[in-house]
Amino acid sequence: MTGFSRRGFLKSAVLTTGAAAITSVTPLPAFAAKGKDSPILTAGRWGAMQVKTKDGRIVSSKGALAKTVPNSLQTTAADQVHTQARIKYPMVRKGFLATPGKPDGKRGNDEFVRVSWDKAYQLIHEQQSRIRNEHGPAAIFAGSYGWRSSGVLHKAQTLLQRYMSMAGGYSGHLGDYSTGAAQVIMPHVMGSIEVYEQQTTHPVILEHSDVVVMWGINPLNTLKIAWSSTDESGLEFFHKLKKSGKTIIAIDPMKSETIEFFGDKALWVAPHPGTDVAMMLGIAHTLVSKKQHDVDFLTKYTFGYDKFEEYLLGKKDGVAKTAAWAENICGVSVKQLEALANIFSQNRTMLMGGWGMQRQQYGEQKHWMMATLAAMLGQIGLEGGGFGLSYHYSNGGNPTRNGGILPAISSTLGGGSSAGNDWAVSGAVNSLPVARIVEALESPNKKYQHNGHELSFPDIKMIWWAGGGNFTHHQDVNRLIKAWQKPEMIVISEPYWTAAAKHADIVLPITTSFERNDLTMTGDYSNQHLIPMKQVVKPQFEARNDFDVFADMAELIKPGGRDVFTEGKSEMDWLKGFYTQAQKGAVKARVYMPKFGSFWKKNELIEMKVNKKNTKFVRHAAFRKDPIMNPLGTPSGKIEIFSKTIEGYGYQDCPAHPTWLAPTEWVGSAKEGELQLMTSHAAHRLHSQLNYAKLRELYAIANREPITIHPADAAARGIKHGDLVRAFNHRGEVLVGALVANIIKQGSVCIHEGAWLDLDKPNGICKNGNPNVLTNDIPTSQLANGCAANSSLVKIEKYTGKAPSLTAFTPPQGA
Repeated sequence: MTGFSRRGFLKSAVLTTGAAAITSVTPLPAFAAKGKDSPILTAGRWGAMQVKTKDGRIVSSKGALAKTVPNSLQTTAADQVHTQARIKYPMVRKGFLATPGKPDGKRGNDEFVRVSWDKAYQLIHEQQSRIRNEHGPAAIFAGSYGWRSSGVLHKAQTLLQRYMSMAGGYSGHLGDYSTGAAQVIMPHVMGSIEVYEQQTTHPVILEHSDVVVMWGINPLNTLKIAWSSTDESGLEFFHKLKKSGKTIIAIDPMKSETIEFFGDKALWVAPHPGTDVAMMLGIAHTLVSKKQHDVDFLTKYTFGYDKFEEYLLGKKDGVAKTAAWAENICGVSVKQLEALANIFSQNRTMLMGGWGMQRQQYGEQKHWMMATLAAMLGQIGLEGGGFGLSYHYSNGGNPTRNGGILPAISSTLGGGSSAGNDWAVSGAVNSLPVARIVEALESPNKKYQHNGHELSFPDIKMIWWAGGGNFTHHQDVNRLIKAWQKPEMIVISEPYWTAAAKHADIVLPITTSFERNDLTMTGDYSNQHLIPMKQVVKPQFEARNDFDVFADMAELIKPGGRDVFTEGKSEMDWLKGFYTQAQKGAVKARVYMPKFGSFWKKNELIEMKVNKKNTKFVRHAAFRKDPIMNPLGTPSGKIEIFSKTIEGYGYQDCPAHPTWLAPTEWVGSAKEGELQLMTSHAAHRLHSQLNYAKLRELYAIANREPITIHPADAAARGIKHGDLVRAFNHRGEVLVGALVANIIKQGSVCIHEGAWLDLDKPNGICKNGNPNVLTNDIPTSQLANGCAANSSLVKIEKYTGKAPSLTAFTPPQGA
């Protein structure tokens, strides 16, 4: 809708959250009601939900936990189940059905034919068996991960890998798109991956921190979701932080929804995208020049600082990394950089780091430098000080509770003749960095470096992807489409006609979480609640659960395979078993959990017990108290500002200490008319999930994905708010709607990631604005081979042609 004002919408959203912060999160009373019109309790990534139905259809949904900050995603249950984008029946691409196993280059441009489930199973089994016999298990890639559905049983990727283990093994993946660089570099620096670790808790921050720095995080968006199911504590924490009177500094090229939420309570500092290391170096140099760095801490708790300081002061390369030097790169003034150095060093300061900064070329340097800056401040391990990399993710910082914790189904099966499945114990025989899938398809058997090891890409002949949308989350989509034509068979298990499904040979319709039963915990760190995920409506059309699909396929491997896969247990048998295991833990913690039958019937969640000791948790406190008895998991046992291990790898693109390395594509290398592209998280969906939902009306401009443009950049190109805009580079082009506002660093634009691919023709314009048509598919470095989506330049111009119709959510021909 062209009249949309992002600023106006955010303002109204903030006004609705002005109620007093609550002290605990409890079920809404409406859930206790009984009768046929009572809502059904279930959950999703966006938390516990009450869902109402009528005549077998979902009519409404809302959050089941009390809250101060609203969560729009909790209203989408009906959209998820009853959308035109649903895959109704098993489908096979016409060209594949005619000549199975022979690539014809038509994936993505062919009509589909409806087949029976038995026919689909037969095709998959026959071709998979042939490929295994001819090329071995490494030729079969069992997809990468996706943000799946909540639940401990119906986990698509886990179930796929469980089946593939029975079939004889497969090629898997390493790492993820979210933190590919950080999770490899941080063990070298801090002895753990840090990005998925519990943080110094919210109560400690609220009591002890003087300054909170939100560096590249947008928690008002990202805390609407969690990997399991959100416990909703994170949004409440940031609401309390806003009211706390503490100094809040937000460092981000975008004036995000979170910065809008804090309003005049936060100082917004906007560097150029991708220049965080240079900015931190300028602050670090200021600390040294003014003798504000903590020499004692650096001496006692770190390794190799002296070598880093030589670089910082220019003794190695003749270039001192002064605030003036940094200003020329990051676009933040010397005055601001010096002020930040003074504020950080004179106050108890918590640096909350985001992940977007490491999804860039040389992304490993970003969090390494943040840890180094925190070490120079000398506050790591102190209450309210140091740094944390998960405050914007899955409610990191909500104290861990005492009680029962649900186990989950495993991707592997126990072996041994006594178990009756000694033949079904294979696993991944090769694993490749998840963001290098296109390179693997392009260059089978190619050798490459990864974290000090020489590995080889598998020669992939078959792909089965379940529970993920790679055509949305992978970079340089046109390059992906070309490489995607190479395998002999591609199977997609999906509820929706995503671009990945439209580019498959065989498409299997899968249930949504509202069409099956499951269990989940809320809070990946807190384990605060245990929630029944009750089936709300029957499976739509011919959709089946992944669990049943892979059990059926297991029976084709060998008679009795179904019982091996399921271990002879039904859906409810599994859930009862998981619940019983959690119950044992609850007993030890003195948390009451009723018998499973009673729990399931009551339609209520269980809240676990507060652990007072855990509320005072401080990350790295034990290490600070006694680094000899509590060493970090690094070679030196200390924070490694300089790494001999990485030095030994000899990687030019990942030096042995934090270093400013100018990306190939960034503002500093931009040619005339080029702008830096950012691909941030959207406010009203989870990556590509819900792009089809009614929430789209809240953000779409001219019925397209919006592109945020600085007014000066828009004026220079004759673009006005609401215009259709063509964004393009040598990789591709997309059609987007102009959101012109002074909420972004000049020289930059932002298209939020997650828009479904919708090409008007092969290699043509994406009508729906998928930014990964434009992004660079390069590794962060040889160390981590992470995703580097935020290192891309684009041009923009007003689109003057006739606006093409959207078909992103329309099933393909024949479906």
